[in-house]
Amino acid sequence: MRTNLLLLLISTSLLIPTGLIAQKIDTKLDRKLRELTQNFAGDIGIYVKNLKTQEEVLIQADTVFPTASIVKVPILVGIFNKIERGELNLDQKFIYRSSQQYSGSGVMQFFKDSTETDLATMVALMITYSDNVASIWNQQLAGGGITINLLMDQLGLPNTKVNSRTEGRNEIWEKYGWGQTTPKEMATLVELLYKGKVVSPKASENMYRHLGNIFYNDRSLSQIPANIKTASKTGSVDEARGEVVLVNAPSGDYVFCVLTNNIKDQSWTKNNEAEDLTRKISHLLWNYFEPKRPYTP
Repeated sequence: MRTNLLLLLISTSLLIPTGLIAQKIDTKLDRKLRELTQNFAGDIGIYVKNLKTQEEVLIQADTVFPTASIVKVPILVGIFNKIERGELNLDQKFIYRSSQQYSGSGVMQFFKDSTETDLATMVALMITYSDNVASIWNQQLAGGGITINLLMDQLGLPNTKVNSRTEGRNEIWEKYGWGQTTPKEMATLVELLYKGKVVSPKASENMYRHLGNIFYNDRSLSQIPANIKTASKTGSVDEARGEVVLVNAPSGDYVFCVLTNNIKDQSWTKNNEAEDLTRKISHLLWNYFEPKRPYTP
C-alpha cells in the first residue's frame, strides 16, 4: 500500500512543470509594485529577479510589448555572434554614406558623406547613444532580423524578435514596431550576458561592458547610487517607454525590466508618466533590496 502511494506521488509530481516548482515569488515586493503602478494610464509589464535569492515578481511579465530601442540589445548579440565566428571584427573599417541617414536618436546621422568609421564605434554608438543609423547598419551586418531572431530562439527567448526590415514580419512590425519582447525575456537576456552565457564568456563580458556605458541615464539609473555598476538599455516611442536594468548591488545583484504600451501621456519630457513611473520603480527596488544603504538622488 505504501509502495503504491509513493509511486502515485512520484508520477503525479512529474506532471508539474519544474519551473513552477522552483519559482519563488517575493509577495511583499509584488504587493508594493502593484500598489505603485495601479493607477498608471496605459499597459505595463514588470519583471524583477533577485539573483541572490532567486525570488521574482511577475506583473504581465510574459506579455509581449514593443521594445523600441531595447531591440538594440538583441542586435548587439547578433554582432558579437558574427565576431565570434570570425566574420566580423571590431577594427573593421566602413564608409558612411549620406543615403543611410535616418532620423531619431544618435549622432551618426550628422556624419559627412564618405566618413570612415569602424565597427567598434558603430557598436558603441548603438548602445551608448542608441544611435539609429548605427543600429540599422549593425542589424544588416549581423545577418539581418532572421539571423538575430534565430539566436534569440536558441537562447530560449521565443518572444524576443526583430521585426523591422525582417522578411515575413511586416504585419507584426505594424503592431509592435522595430522589435518585441516580454519583460521576463529581456531581463533574462541581460542576466545571461552577465553570467557569460551569450555567444561566449568573452563576448558576453564585452557586451556587458557596453551596456554599462549609457548616455540616457535619467530614468532608472538616476535612482541608483552613481558608484554602483549597472547594465541597461532604454527604449522610447510615442506610445511605449521601457527599460531593462541589471544592478550589481552590494547585498546581491538584481535585474528588472519595465515595459509599457498604449500610454496616455505621449509627451517627450522628463515628466512623462511612464518615464516618471519607471524612476519610482527603480527607487523602490534599490531601497527594498538595500535597506541599509537608502538612496534618494
